[in-house]
Amino acid sequence: MARELAPGGSRSAEGDALFGDGELLVVDGYNVIHKSARYLELVDEADGGDPFERARTKLIGDVASFAQHRYDAVVVFDAAENLSSQRPNLSQAGIRVLFSEAGQSADAVIERLVTNARLQARSVTVVTSDNTIRATVGGVPVTRLSSDVLVREMDAMDADVTQELKERSYQHLTIESRLDSATRAKLDRLLGRQ
Repeated sequence: MARELAPGGSRSAEGDALFGDGELLVVDGYNVIHKSARYLELVDEADGGDPFERARTKLIGDVASFAQHRYDAVVVFDAAENLSSQRPNLSQAGIRVLFSEAGQSADAVIERLVTNARLQARSVTVVTSDNTIRATVGGVPVTRLSSDVLVREMDAMDADVTQELKERSYQHLTIESRLDSATRAKLDRLLGRQ
């Protein structure tokens, strides 16, 4: 796989995002955040710091859960919504996080990521509800998902985890769950459950 070089011979953050052999998942970060109460409720305009910090962190964690060894995931954020234009591109929870350069849109970064992946004959899934991006990056081997699909998937995963925790809590509170199998079998015979 050829490595993309930035001007001056160093690897670019976008080029780094393409390393891996799984399907590439590219998420339009602020598009997803703005499309869901799941993330918008975490935006804190009253805080003196970065109002989107908690929402971005939640989204990155959700993308990590969604990707789970199926995708090499990249979340792209638009510089226009950043409190600081000096955001570093980094990895969190195994997810590559890219901030567009000041004056550059996340859309342009997403388009380049998809184009570079196509040149490498690599499958790509793009998560955005931005119709312009969806139209621009469409076609083989690109799958497009709306932001709502990712959010519904995360809500379903949360519900599953909550249900599992409830079931585990209940199991540990019953006397029956604390009995070994031989004692439980004797109890079942006494109660006529066998």
